Amino acid sequence: MSRSAVFTAAEYSRRIRDVKKRMERAGFDLIICQDPANMGWLTGYDGWSFYVPQCVLVHVDEELPIWFGRAQDEKSALLTTGLPQSNVVPFSEYLVQNPEGHPFDELAELVRARGWGKARIGVEMDAHYYTARCHAHLVKGLPEASFSNNGDLVNWARLIKSEPELALMREAGAICSHAMERAIAKMSPGVPQNEVIAELYHAQIMGVGGLGGDYAAICPLMPVGEGTATPHLTWTEDPLPQSGLAILEIAGVRRRYHVALTRTVHFGRPPQTYLDIAKAIVDGVDAGLEKARSGNTAEEVEAAWQAVLRSRGLKKESRVGYPIGLAYPPDWGERTVSLRPGDRTELQPGMCFHMMAGVWLGDFGLAISESFVVTDKGGEKLCTSPRELIVVE
Repeated sequence: MSRSAVFTAAEYSRRIRDVKKRMERAGFDLIICQDPANMGWLTGYDGWSFYVPQCVLVHVDEELPIWFGRAQDEKSALLTTGLPQSNVVPFSEYLVQNPEGHPFDELAELVRARGWGKARIGVEMDAHYYTARCHAHLVKGLPEASFSNNGDLVNWARLIKSEPELALMREAGAICSHAMERAIAKMSPGVPQNEVIAELYHAQIMGVGGLGGDYAAICPLMPVGEGTATPHLTWTEDPLPQSGLAILEIAGVRRRYHVALTRTVHFGRPPQTYLDIAKAIVDGVDAGLEKARSGNTAEEVEAAWQAVLRSRGLKKESRVGYPIGLAYPPDWGERTVSLRPGDRTELQPGMCFHMMAGVWLGDFGLAISESFVVTDKGGEKLCTSPRELIVVE
């Protein structure tokens, strides 16, 4: 018995049609997608198999995509995609971590067998799992094909979420809000950091309101004390301090759709400087959400946020946001639009972003973020967690 499909066949057909139009405009006959999020978005495929070469192929003249992966994962593809057996192609087990042969030797054979040996092929040069060796074996096996970077073609097709996707994003937001609430309730001076994370993981996976959660593409991040001056530290077993800061960045995940959130906690009475910075961050997010309406551009959202910071004598050099949605490790961002100067992408309803609002200074930092969906009236928040510096005394 197959697992329940996340989306209807009509939804997947719509996505494939859109991708094929983008391929024709870009001059591709065939694209090879190794990003597991793109594989899932195109076919529904879901499995922890991205540590070995695998991919989904889309050809402009073929109705359905082709899944190509490890023989052990063939059943996973049949259970999760709804693709016919003819479109699920396993490679030989002996090619797993083979020092000479490679799974993409057989992928090249598959492409030639389909009559696509001279195709214009777009590959995901910037995908996390598309290794230099994958590319080398593919190019060697298809000497008459022409290869080029497909420019994250499928990532861009994922940018505007459909209504069924938005329903999952809102459910992920509810899980995220609940998990953040549970984690903060656990945070007190002297509590080991790993106990907070254990509570958080439990809340993330249990979900809320009958909606179960999934594992996140990024583990919880929790810098403490001076560690808050940098954003990407994880937890230790050390106790939380009697006084000082801790930042928690997490995601709620529903059927692989991610909504991210960051909150900052201060143990004990915070200095006025911290309260002032927190207020600037909150006000900056408000300004950004107001600007995050269809017709405006990505850089305008960042400019609205930055204007508030500068009026308070602060600035953030890095981008303030990125798109989110369907994701697998190691990242929940979609690697397309950035909320930063120079990105003139026009916002459209259904785009979803994590506005990673924070300020990291020499020996401390504060971050109070928000995930939102673009609407005609501005950014609709996907979480309900209070946006403030949280004081634990």
